[in-house]
Amino acid sequence: MNKRLMVAVGVIWALVLVAAMGVGTVLLLDRDGDGGDDDKDTSADATPTPAASEMQELDDFYDQEIAWTGCGDNECGVLLVPIDYQDPGAGSIELAVERVAATGDRIGSLVVNPGGPGAPGTNTARDASYYFGDELLEAYDIVGFDPRGTGDSSPVDCLSDSELDAQLAGDPDPDTPAEVDDFEASSRDFWAGCEQKSGDVAAHVSTVEAARDMDVLRSALGEDELDYFGFSYGTRLGATYAELYPENTGRLVLDGAVDPSISSRDGALSQAEGFEVALRAYVENCISSSAGCFLGDSVDAALATIKGLIADIDEEPLPTDDAAGRDLSVGLAFYGIITPLYAEDYWVALDAGLQQALDGDGSTLLLLADSYASREEGTFQDNSLEAISVINCLDDPWSIGTDEVEANIADFEKVSPTFGTVFAWGLTACHGIPFESTDEPDLVIDGAGAAPIVVIGTTRDPATPYKEAVAMAEQLESGVLISRDGDGHTGYNQENACVDDAVHAYLIDGEVPDDGLEC
Repeated sequence: MNKRLMVAVGVIWALVLVAAMGVGTVLLLDRDGDGGDDDKDTSADATPTPAASEMQELDDFYDQEIAWTGCGDNECGVLLVPIDYQDPGAGSIELAVERVAATGDRIGSLVVNPGGPGAPGTNTARDASYYFGDELLEAYDIVGFDPRGTGDSSPVDCLSDSELDAQLAGDPDPDTPAEVDDFEASSRDFWAGCEQKSGDVAAHVSTVEAARDMDVLRSALGEDELDYFGFSYGTRLGATYAELYPENTGRLVLDGAVDPSISSRDGALSQAEGFEVALRAYVENCISSSAGCFLGDSVDAALATIKGLIADIDEEPLPTDDAAGRDLSVGLAFYGIITPLYAEDYWVALDAGLQQALDGDGSTLLLLADSYASREEGTFQDNSLEAISVINCLDDPWSIGTDEVEANIADFEKVSPTFGTVFAWGLTACHGIPFESTDEPDLVIDGAGAAPIVVIGTTRDPATPYKEAVAMAEQLESGVLISRDGDGHTGYNQENACVDDAVHAYLIDGEVPDDGLEC
């Protein structure tokens, strides 16, 4: 998941308030991209390169200069990279890049990534004033790029918008033979669509290849070292870069870190537990309210109310005011509930959504689910829902079949009584993927030889649980851990001066924070 989701939830909450005033009615990411129409064609735009071309060798990619053009108040350009680093002469793809000029005394370029995987990074540059403090905006050019396969960088395409709607609305934890059949068919259709519509690019959007792209970008920006700020999945991307290019690694900050050594199964368990912890924190906050909690008089009672609501929606979807006539299915309800758990500021949106749903109206939870999916006015604003599955499964194709899920459910329900079964069924996500990565998917990451790398973890982070930040900092030879005691996803720019000051001092002045700093 990624920090850009919090921007989207803020927009949705504003819409909820408007609806409340005008009509009386009261979370594994807004984004720009290419289209969203059912007939869109985002197949790979790989450009075959003649054998005698100067672009055949990797050095030619490193020697390029980006031709910047104005785009609003910023600069936009295109970076050319090989589709296959194991065969640089086989063809190239274009990556979208956006740069926001430093507002003060410039010290260099700060490359940024919001997470996902699958989230376009150009929007992070465009929204730099939301992501970063004035100190960083003054000192650095903020440079965002859409990683290969995402946004405007040869985006993978697997399903039409209507097919994506159906997939999101599907039951994420089927409990009847017919529902299991539908679940399996949805997975088969997804991978068949990726293979048919995305061409060669689908097998070349791994994290290792994206990290290689960042080194080409570093060179094209004229920087000797890469200074980088990555959120959520962006921490894995940054750590991978440090492993591949320790000598080129400058000042890296990795916020909302993921454990780079964790297995797919254990990662799913960790995230299921993280969202349960976040939900419990939300409920505890509700219970402590002087006005009382609409969910119940105790934490257990409130959690039981939420579980009961989910079970009721599983039996009968809720009506909504959606213009297309969509109901709130159990799948959409899941996304609608977890989305506001990414940031404590948006718990009030979850209040509204749950209160409304308990009264029989799923409209607000549907809006929240749409914000998760980057769905706006009936279309998906980018391909992040498709890209996240392809990238994750190229990085680690391990999965189980649907007949093996039952044996895993007890472990997942133990750490997450509310969401556990959904995450257990998620273990089947990569089953049937028809292609594989050719570029070191099993990379062991320790970043030996890299400059100090600052890793930030938040104690009650739902999407990237705190223990994973601890693990990343321990695995990186030069890792330095900053811990934020708090709720929500990521720790920087969350009204915590201790974290922000340490980050600014490192990125701007090179002052390495004390390892184990607690904020």
